[in-house]
Amino acid sequence: MNSAHELSTLIDALRGLHRDSAPKAALATLTRTRGSTFRRPGTRMLVFEDGRVVCELSGGCPQRDIVARAFEVMAHGEPRLVRYNADSGLDVLIEMGCGGELEVFIEPLLASHDTDFIDTLARCLDERQQVQLATLFAVDDKAMMPRRQIWNGHNILHDSIHDLALSQAIIHNITTSSTRHASTLRLPSERGVADVLVEAIAPPHALVIIGSSAAARALLPLASALGWQTTLVDHDSSRLQASNLPANLKTVCATPTNLPNILPLDAHSSVVVMTHNLEHDLAYLSALKDTPAIYIGALGSRERVARMRNSTALNGLHLHAPAGLDIGSETPEEIALAIAAEIMAVINQRNGGSLRDNDGTIH
Repeated sequence: MNSAHELSTLIDALRGLHRDSAPKAALATLTRTRGSTFRRPGTRMLVFEDGRVVCELSGGCPQRDIVARAFEVMAHGEPRLVRYNADSGLDVLIEMGCGGELEVFIEPLLASHDTDFIDTLARCLDERQQVQLATLFAVDDKAMMPRRQIWNGHNILHDSIHDLALSQAIIHNITTSSTRHASTLRLPSERGVADVLVEAIAPPHALVIIGSSAAARALLPLASALGWQTTLVDHDSSRLQASNLPANLKTVCATPTNLPNILPLDAHSSVVVMTHNLEHDLAYLSALKDTPAIYIGALGSRERVARMRNSTALNGLHLHAPAGLDIGSETPEEIALAIAAEIMAVINQRNGGSLRDNDGTIH
């Protein structure tokens, strides 16, 4: 899937196309992969008529070939399914050294109704709703102009599939599946055997940084580069007006008492407390105990963290302290990197360890 930053960029570009009276572009989507590949199913790349590319899939041969085929799709106005494997005659993955297989669906975007779904998707993400996007892209192995369904767990918010049995089968598979990754389902439909890409699309991750320390300021640009919606919190408004803060940064002046009311958090949020004042840290952390944030962390030495863990005010709080992965960080920038890496590991349900075992085996 696309990263949060890529997804935001892609949605902006698609909304621009939707407003265009005569759009001309093609959208390439990875629908299936096998073995080692450069990206996972659900990852998209937008190619414009003038050669501009939004959200590159890779820097090598596969991308160049996919872009070339995107131009063909634009020219002919027909969607295509392109498969890269040992039998394709374009074994670009093996040429790159990956050795995997993948399937790419390329659809032309030549009319405003081709992107009818995008405003609904954008609105859901703006409202911080997680949704399921289902894309019907082939029937009986033949590519077709895609039909889409957006479901928020309660209601179908957009539907161009118009096949009740297929829609119900899609929702049933979503609700019974334990996988978090996008995948392509083969389901019976009115038209034949349908290939449907199903993916969970979450709102951008929201990072709340409490405190205006050097490490906090170092974390701001890194979070922005990751596409996280970042808010800096301090109880002293003068610190939030410092000249070295990013120009468009959201800031909130809040005490521990009013923080939960001023800044509501959800399951796609993380909080890092780094005021460098133990009493302030404890007060803010205590105020966060009942929030649904996926990650709550705090900076501190061994002694400082021990005092946090021994505080009865924090009983029941799952606290990452000291915040960050053990990468030997010392400088503010290194500490920021360690914290961002740990948050990403928690989001992706990983342990943050090495990609290889001690014997060199790759995970």
